Amino acid sequence: MSENLPRRNFLSRFGLALSSIVAFPLTSQSSTIQNQNSEKEMNPIIKIKPLGFQWETADPFLFCVHHEDYFPKGNENMGPTTSLGGRHLGDDFIIKDGFRMYHGKSVPGFPGHPHRGFETITVVRKGIVDHADSLGAAGRYGDGDVQWMTAGKGVQHSEMFPLIHQDKDNTMELFQIWLNLPKKNKMVEPHFKMLWRDTIPNYKHVDSNNKTTTIEVIAGSIEEINAPAPPPNSWAADKANEVAVWNIKIEAGGTWTLPKASEGINRTLYFYEGDTLTINETAIPIYNAVELIASHEVKLIVGSKDTSILILQGRPIDEPVIQYGPFVMNTKAEINQAFEDYHATQFGGWPWPRYDQVHDREKSRFAKHADGRLETKNS
Repeated sequence: MSENLPRRNFLSRFGLALSSIVAFPLTSQSSTIQNQNSEKEMNPIIKIKPLGFQWETADPFLFCVHHEDYFPKGNENMGPTTSLGGRHLGDDFIIKDGFRMYHGKSVPGFPGHPHRGFETITVVRKGIVDHADSLGAAGRYGDGDVQWMTAGKGVQHSEMFPLIHQDKDNTMELFQIWLNLPKKNKMVEPHFKMLWRDTIPNYKHVDSNNKTTTIEVIAGSIEEINAPAPPPNSWAADKANEVAVWNIKIEAGGTWTLPKASEGINRTLYFYEGDTLTINETAIPIYNAVELIASHEVKLIVGSKDTSILILQGRPIDEPVIQYGPFVMNTKAEINQAFEDYHATQFGGWPWPRYDQVHDREKSRFAKHADGRLETKNS
């Protein structure tokens, strides 16, 4: 990313000149590969780079954030029991006592804020997220669930992290992935879909040393294992785009070969947990990203600890990308229009009593959609 601002921290920046708009380059990994000589083409690794809080991605993705917070026990309001003194509440992105409050002031998370022109894929590994939006939809999900939201022409939503446990710590780990929409779909109706943990298929492989690789297939497919269908207007909805979101767990000492994709597909591997990872005899440091030539098979060998890897891949949309805070369009004029539309309509307004809306502590996982449809889970 060209701008290292905290995620969606834009509301206080409405007065900034639009000269600070981020324009992303149109080049993709595939064009880089074409300039490599034949000897380098035998090596599937294009680039290795360290990871920070915000992870750089390749078209069609915009970026990925890895949240990992060790929240304490929750108080009566589902906020932290520990003191919040010494924090810049409302914009707290510095880890203190093991966690951040983000834009929350009493409950951690992200109070109501708008989006237009792209999708968010929120993969919750641990902890709970409470969703509310300007369409009247709401939800609670976590501990393996995924929410896939198409912002389309515009929606406000909140993502709060309620500390529902009063008798134990509330560890949170999630990925939020921004997937771009092509120009033709940037103004579609907003939509969100739940991928509950029991509906996300796992691919399993046992190697010659009886070590197991398990892959959560959130998007895309591996052999006969197909992910749940994405929202209908997503770039991922067309299988020809080969969009994949895979969360890979390889048992300590295990080996797995990442299958090849088609020419022209962008693929990035994120090594976020473990001790050592070797890719085709190249040692990869922990918490690093590896840009790969997707049309090559890649042998992964892990060290003495169980290893976690996230794979993001897809065919590039290859259109101009102009981003200003939570709006991602193709031209500066469209960004200006997004601001005008938001000021005029608030993308439907905010029907909830609080911008940092949280649901009852005892409420189980659920999704209430804008059309009134209700999904409920027992836990």
